[in-house]
Amino acid sequence: MSNSSPAPTLARTLKLPSLVLFGLAYLTPLIVLGIFGVIASQTGGASASAYLIALIAMLFTASSYGRMAKAYPVAGSAYTYVRRTIGGRIGFLVGWSVILDYMFLPMVIWLIGGSYLQAQFPGVPMPVWILGFIVITSVLNVIGLKVADRANLILMSFQILVIVIFVALSIASVVNTNGPSGLFSAGPFTGINAGFAGIAGGAAVAAYSFLGFDAVTTLTEETIEPRRTVPKAIMLVALIGGGIFVIVAYVAQLVHPGGTFTDSDTAAFQIATKIGGNLFGAVFLAALVVAQFTSGLAAQASGSRLLYAMGRDGVLPKRIFGALSPRFRTPMLSILVIAIVGLIAMFMDVSTSTSFINFGAFVAFIMVNLSVIVYWFKQRREGVPHNPLVYVVLPIIGMIVIAYLLTQLDVHAITLGAIWFVLGVIVLGITTRGFRRQPPELSVDNV
Repeated sequence: MSNSSPAPTLARTLKLPSLVLFGLAYLTPLIVLGIFGVIASQTGGASASAYLIALIAMLFTASSYGRMAKAYPVAGSAYTYVRRTIGGRIGFLVGWSVILDYMFLPMVIWLIGGSYLQAQFPGVPMPVWILGFIVITSVLNVIGLKVADRANLILMSFQILVIVIFVALSIASVVNTNGPSGLFSAGPFTGINAGFAGIAGGAAVAAYSFLGFDAVTTLTEETIEPRRTVPKAIMLVALIGGGIFVIVAYVAQLVHPGGTFTDSDTAAFQIATKIGGNLFGAVFLAALVVAQFTSGLAAQASGSRLLYAMGRDGVLPKRIFGALSPRFRTPMLSILVIAIVGLIAMFMDVSTSTSFINFGAFVAFIMVNLSVIVYWFKQRREGVPHNPLVYVVLPIIGMIVIAYLLTQLDVHAITLGAIWFVLGVIVLGITTRGFRRQPPELSVDNV
């Protein structure tokens, strides 16, 4: 008689509101102000247009993520969708592109936080702030910090409160200066001598604010009725997040028309101090730093788990990435690798670093759109009909828009992204013995 018990499985307890809250928390709504100056500078003051274009682009891709989440209600997101529809080798390269986000996202987060702290305390060199972020988050991740749902809710509430106050103070400032009619202006959309190329380039950077809208797919196996709930959550997160970004960018541009700042990396802090004085400036800085700290903590934790899973499954060197700390039972070496990568922040600016991150995300977005089209053709051959508008036309539009945004990224970001992609092809060739075998399957469900 066997005494073995069934293997534990994830409990399906999450409903639509919980998924939407998780997705918005992952987006970190306050990030719209973290990179506002960079986008306003690039667009000549048309940051609202940049966010609107990015929102439209994300909605097409969000629709495709929803279709795939309905077809494959398991964790894994872009990697799983492409692997199951197109093939293991292409899926590997998509997963490799996603690694770019996971490995370098903490670097960008630490850089943004360090930029704002350095602006407030110019006597302290930037590397000191970046090192402080890296050391504290790395130590906490090695020890094995777990953030409770209640803490996430409190943090989200704090962010939303600061955003609401920022918008209210901005409106009051505009009314006091230009009267109520000043609230209605095409300036935040047209900018000052802003061309379409500049706005499109700004949209390519603005897409950074949307990274994580698809994160709800990682909770598919813990969601009640995931085939219906997850697609709705994806669209709602993109819509609500995008709406927040457009509104905040609009009012910020009303307060400060154009894209000329003393320091574009910390422009929002300058505006916060202008509309609310030093007190609100301090509150704003505290909120931004706390948001960047907790976001960096989560990003480093997620990235290290992905590297650990790839090391455990033999995709990356097992002795380095597949090892756990005997004492803390955390992937310490993977955490340290991301910490070392984060040191690059000392030599980069916010614009280039966010573009670099977006390269990997855009590749994944394009391939998820393509996977929907391939899925439609496969289902059609099997006699299962699906709406061609939703499964073919919208994904094609999504692919075209995202591909265009990809070409608008910083040239250094495109170069580094291309090098990373070529490196992935080399790794794929090695792990598949010259492309003769299927690559190892990454157990992303356990990440």
